[in-house]
Amino acid sequence: MPRFSIFFGFALVISTVAIVAQTSGLRIVQQAEFSVVGIEARTSGQKEMSNDGLVPQMWQRFYQEGVLDKIPSRADQNVYALYTDFASNRMGEYTVVIGAKVKDKSQVPAGMALKTIPAGKYAVLTSAKGPAPSVIPEAWMKIAAMEDKDQLGGKRAYKADFEVYGPGSDPQNSQADLYVGLK
Repeated sequence: MPRFSIFFGFALVISTVAIVAQTSGLRIVQQAEFSVVGIEARTSGQKEMSNDGLVPQMWQRFYQEGVLDKIPSRADQNVYALYTDFASNRMGEYTVVIGAKVKDKSQVPAGMALKTIPAGKYAVLTSAKGPAPSVIPEAWMKIAAMEDKDQLGGKRAYKADFEVYGPGSDPQNSQADLYVGLK
């Protein structure tokens, strides 16, 4: 009987640590309103889960065309990927903007869009570090699973979600903070 108790206790500790590790990276913040200027496209969650997704093409264009260097009045050196104008939920249509946070909303270069991230409550999850095409979708899948289990700290607002990549972020060895708007 003692062996069973030791094993059961050990298994309980391990499973508790695993649950805490899965959710400990989530934090809730109050985010002030800010604006992003960048390249824009309309897509859907369903499309992005297929081979016809637009987001990878947008990232390629963003780096090939040096979009970041063309954005005036940047507020910081980070790169932002914004998801907004949701038609319904994560599988429905939405707008993607990849660009920079700006101080002056009046200077929008031709061919770019200006979007405002509303002030409010956001759940923040930091992705793993690695190739962006792997670690970012994995982080969003984790967020979707947490949303399905009501573990985000509130219901998703579906107004604006965004990713923040630090200065000099390398797409092959990347890490981002993913902000999910809550009601």
